[in-house]
Amino acid sequence: MYELPEQLWVYYLTGASSFVLSLVTTGHAIIYKRDSRAAVGWVGLIWFAPILGPTLYLLLGINRVRRKASRIRREEYDLIPDLDDAICTSAMLAEHLSDDASHLLEMARLNERLTNLPLLQGNQVEPLQNGDEAYPAMLSAIEHARASITLTSYIFDNDRIGQRFATALADAVQRGVEVRVLIDAVGARYSLPPITHRLRSLGIRTARFMPSYLPWTTPYFNLRSHRKILIVDGEYGFTGGMNIRAANMLAEHEPHPIRDTHFLVRGPVIHELQATFAEDWHFTTQEILRGEPWFSSVSPCGDVIARVISDGPDKNYDKMRSAFQGALAIAERHVKIMTPYFLPDAALIGALNTCSLRGVQVDIVLPLQNNLKMVAWAAMAQMWQILEWGCQVWMTPPPFDHSKLFVVDDRLSIIGSSNWDPRSLRLNFEVGLECYDSTLSEQLSQLIDDRIRAADALTLNEVNSRHLPRKLRDGVARLFAPYL
Repeated sequence: MYELPEQLWVYYLTGASSFVLSLVTTGHAIIYKRDSRAAVGWVGLIWFAPILGPTLYLLLGINRVRRKASRIRREEYDLIPDLDDAICTSAMLAEHLSDDASHLLEMARLNERLTNLPLLQGNQVEPLQNGDEAYPAMLSAIEHARASITLTSYIFDNDRIGQRFATALADAVQRGVEVRVLIDAVGARYSLPPITHRLRSLGIRTARFMPSYLPWTTPYFNLRSHRKILIVDGEYGFTGGMNIRAANMLAEHEPHPIRDTHFLVRGPVIHELQATFAEDWHFTTQEILRGEPWFSSVSPCGDVIARVISDGPDKNYDKMRSAFQGALAIAERHVKIMTPYFLPDAALIGALNTCSLRGVQVDIVLPLQNNLKMVAWAAMAQMWQILEWGCQVWMTPPPFDHSKLFVVDDRLSIIGSSNWDPRSLRLNFEVGLECYDSTLSEQLSQLIDDRIRAADALTLNEVNSRHLPRKLRDGVARLFAPYL
């Protein structure tokens, strides 16, 4: 009987395996891809690049982010104490808003359905500029903590600022304060050695969010926690977009300075922020933080009506993007957006353009020199879609500005950790604060206006007149937008 040479069996087996793998990945793409264009693209790659195409699809194409997060967050428990006295009803919000801002009630209804959380009255939200204002306030809060400290950050550098925070946290532990620190496993590696070793050696209970076993030199993985929350004694805290690193100290003339805006938060909404941290901590360590000393009695202390928007690739999937789209849909006069990374998808681009076409002034403020070049290139490749229908884009001079602000009609502000890019709105765990208050909104609006006065307007002609090599470079970068 004729027998095939051993080498041919290897070829046949490899070919059959490749064919089966292509069939399986094609079926998955057809069934599960929301965007038909993405499905067509993946199917084409799978069949035109045998083995490589299916492998790339398995690594990058399957949204195992939501599946894995849903599986490990399956256990639900009620963390937030009774806040009935602080709940803001629609009638209360209508009374708080002026007559020309009553349309914002629609936004409140939208986000209540999105988050299943109530609006809470009696809050104070104070903007803090750069590390020069934020870090002293945060360190002072840690130094005066009596019972508990919870801290989560994407980046917590092992530099002189990070070490000051580590020392303050260690001193708190020595005083008998319960301390929990959660750092994203990728963000922790932005400085070497990671600060996590130092924190643990100082006796600080520290955990890494979703540790990855891929090489640390690959900086972009899924399932990242981009949240920044510090809460002291369950009574007050800080949130926004600022990481913990020396580069945020502009007054100290760091070699690569970063502007940013953070927020001091007081009032009942602190419980919703603490619940966000507590869920992430349980998700990572299985320890449940409930009651004292994590959740304390909080009295009203301001006029801001606020609610937390928790966003991530799990049960909270797509909530921040839906909130952004909702705000653009109800805006009547002016929308101001400030973000370091601007790669809106087709739906958000449509919402921005529709907003502008309705007669709303749309101002988008971006850094002229981005710290992530590929993100800037990709953004420029699609900028014509933003400019052609009347949105205004402003490019601010250095230093690089990492602030994330969204102000609608000088009454509604959405602040927090989310950028306007696919990674923030689809892959990362983020946290935002929806705030209704004219004073806060006018403060942030003024801050954005100050940036605009120092900025240059980006025109459609400038975008269209780029040389062909730049257009090709930017267009190629845009292909990788979902993973930048």
